[in-house]
Order: sequence, then C-alpha cells, then structure tokens
Amino acid sequence: MSSAAGAVQSARINLRTTPQAKATIERAATMMGATVSGFVLQNAYEAARRVVADDDSLMLSQQAFQSFVAACERPSKPTAALRKLMARR
Repeated sequence: MSSAAGAVQSARINLRTTPQAKATIERAATMMGATVSGFVLQNAYEAARRVVADDDSLMLSQQAFQSFVAACERPSKPTAALRKLMARR
C-alpha cells in the first residue's frame, strides 16, 4: 500500500454504507486476506492518489505542446507595469 502503510496510523475516517455494500466489502476483504479497514484504506488511498495525480497532470496534443514550447522560448518584452512591479522587490 506504499507510504500509507508505513506511517503511524492515528487518523480516523468514519463512514456509513448500506448493508449490501458492507457485506460486499467484507467479502472482498476476506478474499484478499485483509481486514475490512485495511482493504478500505488501501483501495481508497490508491483511488485518491490517482485522482490527485490526474488533477496534477496536464495533457496536451503534440501541436499544443509545440506551441507552448515556442511561447516559452520567445518570451514577450516586459511591460512598464511589470518593470515597475519587479523594481519593488
């Protein structure tokens, strides 16, 4: 389960669910040889990491990426307002 398993586990998460969902989770945990808490933590943590990674990633088409790189390589001239702002540093 990566870093979530190695850390001291002191934070709590409580949730409510339907009896059917609880039974299914308990069955899956048993099948995996895990406790319900361990099973839920592992799967929720992995899903959360994927969501965060997806949010932190930016996908561009090849053309958009080339346009981005070209714009970075040709920065525009600083405006008077930018020079004034930077002078305040």
